[in-house]
Amino acid sequence: MKKKNKIKIPKTKKQKIRIKHIWLLGLVVVLGAVFVSLFFLKKDKLDEDDNNKVIPNEEVIIEDENKLEVYDETSNQRPIAVMIPNDSQAKKRHHGLSKAYLIYEITVEGGITRLLAVFKDVDVSQIGPVRSSRHYYLDYALENDAIYVHFGWSPQAEKDIKSLGINNLNGLYNPSNMFWRDKSFNSPNNAFTSTANVIKAATSKKYRTTSDNYKLFNYEKEVDLTQDATYQVANQVKIDYTNSTYVKYVYDSENKYYLRYNNENAHMDLLTNEQLHFKNILVVKANTTTISGDEKGRQDLKNLGTGEGYFITNGQSIKITWTKESRNSKTIYKDLNGNEIKLTDGNTFVQIQPVNKSVTIE
Repeated sequence: MKKKNKIKIPKTKKQKIRIKHIWLLGLVVVLGAVFVSLFFLKKDKLDEDDNNKVIPNEEVIIEDENKLEVYDETSNQRPIAVMIPNDSQAKKRHHGLSKAYLIYEITVEGGITRLLAVFKDVDVSQIGPVRSSRHYYLDYALENDAIYVHFGWSPQAEKDIKSLGINNLNGLYNPSNMFWRDKSFNSPNNAFTSTANVIKAATSKKYRTTSDNYKLFNYEKEVDLTQDATYQVANQVKIDYTNSTYVKYVYDSENKYYLRYNNENAHMDLLTNEQLHFKNILVVKANTTTISGDEKGRQDLKNLGTGEGYFITNGQSIKITWTKESRNSKTIYKDLNGNEIKLTDGNTFVQIQPVNKSVTIE
């Protein structure tokens, strides 16, 4: 059977154009389908990647439970120790004390006390008023490896600052204009400074502004003293300095700190307008004597050797001993079993009290 030949009918020009359009339309449809498929495939892949990838600029912050709040342990900033008067006039003018992580109180002439406030890793715009040095305060600037700030000095302090090589900043010479007078207060309790001014002046005098020897205490988040044989409840503490002058602390159990009073008056910081409060109180019993022949009755402090005292924190108290071997050595505080104490993480007030005065703990 013969195969029939197909007859090819020539296409007109109009038909050729129509066929061409059909091919082009089909090609566009196919390419479009391919594009859409690739788009959704890529989107699914991106969504999957987004769910799994770590964003480089977004850090996961993990709180260090062991990080101290009292100061920045990662900072080697050298502490600053400032002489603060504490007579009846000065008590009403205190600025910046709430920013200190450690404060000492010691008797001076006339039965009054002065404070040594120690600062680290804080920016304090006004500290003071600042008053003159007494020689035994130098021992506590030394044990904290601190730059010592004062406005004037006793003859004994002037001699010892030079012989001990204390890095000191004296308001009598006002280096780098670091002190100013607040004319809203009467002299002499109206000289003030700031941490920024201290650092600037210390740098200009080429004093060392870093330290690897400032640590005085070991800290824990929560200290429990109830297992100590000398433990007693300490919700109120009264520390006598003279027959008419005393310091009182009242425990705030909600905030877990002690509110400080001068006699019955709340001890206020005018910089922050808040009552001073402390996590730890150390009572150091140390004998004071009048310097022979001193016309102003200036005192000497028997703070070398060993003595007794109290450690008070978290509404609890125990008896302790203290030991200081030399003027530039650190005071070591131990319980009566001979174990070095640990303080609650937070600020501390060291009350260096005459041995013949009483402490009442309730």
